[in-house]
Amino acid sequence: MPTIFRARGFRFFLYSNEGFPREPVHIHVEKDDLEAKFWLRAQVEVAYNDGYDARVLRELSGIVESNADRIERAWNEYFG
Repeated sequence: MPTIFRARGFRFFLYSNEGFPREPVHIHVEKDDLEAKFWLRAQVEVAYNDGYDARVLRELSGIVESNADRIERAWNEYFG
């Protein structure tokens, strides 16, 4: 599970096995045994949430949006 970056105590990462066929570009976020998944395209949106409240999800969404290009580059480098 490669970590793409860390911000505000959250780890933003990819799972090595993203299914077959592979799902569209997304990022997983975890902190303190909580996790969420965000789609990047056509817009940043929550794919699932396991424990974060609405305020934290808005914060995470902003971080993902600000780093969308970085996440997509890492995705393409990792998965080819």
